[in-house]
Amino acid sequence: MKKPGNEAVVEALSTLLASSYTLYLKTHNYHWNVTGPMFTTLHTLFETQYTELATAVDEIAERIRTTGAYAPGSYSAFARLSTIEEETGQPKAEEMIRTLVSDQETIADAARHLIEAAEAASDQASADLATRRLDIHEKNAWMLRSHLE
Repeated sequence: MKKPGNEAVVEALSTLLASSYTLYLKTHNYHWNVTGPMFTTLHTLFETQYTELATAVDEIAERIRTTGAYAPGSYSAFARLSTIEEETGQPKAEEMIRTLVSDQETIADAARHLIEAAEAASDQASADLATRRLDIHEKNAWMLRSHLE
């Protein structure tokens, strides 16, 4: 049964889920299509990051279910909810990195928004999930950004 007062938390979790799934797809795309002198390094880094995101989307969706709501699970729902834009082109490696840095920072912001909503609803479990996601996305952004220095 849906708990009263958790609509803001479910909305923030759904945005985090959709954004994470979109970033998963984009990172996987970049893993498949990266070329150039940083190929091996980026191919491996992108695989590490999309693999972690695959686990994350499951955890986020299951958290939505524990609130009594249903998790979005279609491309159309993700497109509507996501704060991450899908990749439709074939960017060069350096542009892939810049895009992923920005996307990691965008999802970190979504995690911060979830922390605020969860704390307002006294939902410690969702706040904890968001805090863990924030840490991972900030670290991923740093790792990616380091390739541009």
